[in-house]
Amino acid sequence: MGRQIGLLIDRRGRVDMVIVGEPGSILIPELPRARSGADRLRGLRLLHTHLSPDGLSQEDLMDMLFLRLDAVAVLTVNPAGDPVQWQAAHLLPSPVPSPDGGKPVPYRLAPLRPWDQPDAELAATAEALEDELARRSDAGRTAAGSPRAILVSVSSEPRLLQEQHLDELAELARTAGLEVAGRMVQRVAQVNPKFILGKGKMAELEVLALQGQADSLVFDGELAPAQLHNLADITERKVMDRTQLILDIFAQHAVTRAGKLQVELAQLRYTLPRLTGKNRAMDRLMGGIGGRGPGETKLETDRRRSRERMARLRKELDQLRRQRSFTRGRRSRRGIPLAALVGYTNAGKSTLLNNLTRSEVLAENKLFATLDPTTRRLRFPAEREIILADTVGFIRNLPQELMDAFRATLEELESADLLLHVADASHPDMLQQLSAVETILEELELHHIPRLLLLNKWDALPVPARAEMLDSFPDALPVSALRGEGMRPLLQALESRLLQVEVGSLPLPEDMAPTLLQ
Repeated sequence: MGRQIGLLIDRRGRVDMVIVGEPGSILIPELPRARSGADRLRGLRLLHTHLSPDGLSQEDLMDMLFLRLDAVAVLTVNPAGDPVQWQAAHLLPSPVPSPDGGKPVPYRLAPLRPWDQPDAELAATAEALEDELARRSDAGRTAAGSPRAILVSVSSEPRLLQEQHLDELAELARTAGLEVAGRMVQRVAQVNPKFILGKGKMAELEVLALQGQADSLVFDGELAPAQLHNLADITERKVMDRTQLILDIFAQHAVTRAGKLQVELAQLRYTLPRLTGKNRAMDRLMGGIGGRGPGETKLETDRRRSRERMARLRKELDQLRRQRSFTRGRRSRRGIPLAALVGYTNAGKSTLLNNLTRSEVLAENKLFATLDPTTRRLRFPAEREIILADTVGFIRNLPQELMDAFRATLEELESADLLLHVADASHPDMLQQLSAVETILEELELHHIPRLLLLNKWDALPVPARAEMLDSFPDALPVSALRGEGMRPLLQALESRLLQVEVGSLPLPEDMAPTLLQ
């Protein structure tokens, strides 16, 4: 026939599939996912012919990696079709030095041998490999059995900055309920617009995921629809980007109707350009009157329904926006000042709100623990009071889908008389977080509103660094929302700026005095 022939064989030696290829290559079709768990191999080995004396190619080895085959073997044949030599390869639990002295390789490649002298027990080797991978991964597996993920950063930024961004991505993954099984950092001059990673690096990533029993790959940054689609074709693991991870966290934490509507709208905006047809379920379905001929594809139907749902969500959000506008107008007519807490996520805004107003708003040491806006009254002596509003935390490179969907929520900030910018003084990336918040405020056209910087978690900042911090931010107020330190100067600043009261002229409530920093 002049074509390569391939057999997919299970561990009992039964032929599962026969493949007819081209003279120089063979294409493996989509395989069943029955054994495609993160901690298991495929349960199939590939034996195929080469019409030349060459042994296993790099493409054969990559197929073994990406498809997680038990093994791959080649049988070379002469022009008459007679078998000549045989060669096999299988994966290893950890990379070993390459025979040519190059990078370590995650497989064992046997030498070419006469076709009638094979010396490999491929089925037993595959079972032993699975046992070893499971044993290594069990040592790091949590009791809760959370899904495991590999974090990936591909960028032209300095490696130190990439590591810092992956640290934040790890916190996002933890908040979403993922366990980080490993990470990969690659610094490139220019990101590959098609696959973001080269095939060699993608093979390393696949091995890392196999060794860590990870079923998800999470990329820092936002993947283009084409990149997401191409990566999904290469690997059978779930591929996500940072935006998708944040949207998932928001979906978990949305409580109010407005929050749920906004999250759904953001998810639809993110998903719509990424809808692609990949299987027979996307065949053309629609028929009947007005739908004869080629009809409407399942993909087109999904897109149309998504757009219709987005239109309905926008109408409902517009109605909620009008209701909130009415509430703000009524409060403005009563002359009650509004101070809004803004800042990077997990900076301590909700804890500060609880401390000042004696509330019990959810406050956890997680990113985006608070999603829906919360307002509380803060009463001062002489029957004066202000409204204190807690808003969703900001984050660097806030996805545009969230910026647009949450604009209705963040409209609460537009009527604020003062923005209390809460910063985590103990965080090593505080300057970058301050810059990210200022950038978002400018995008929301809120940079004209007066701001007061609060250096929260002051008690966690090393004592030698405090003087330098105050020199860098002389107008900031150091506070500890968790321990209640620094509340007296903060309350006095609120009196001075919002109630036009001379600083220190009004006594503080007696029940608050013991918790204040003198």
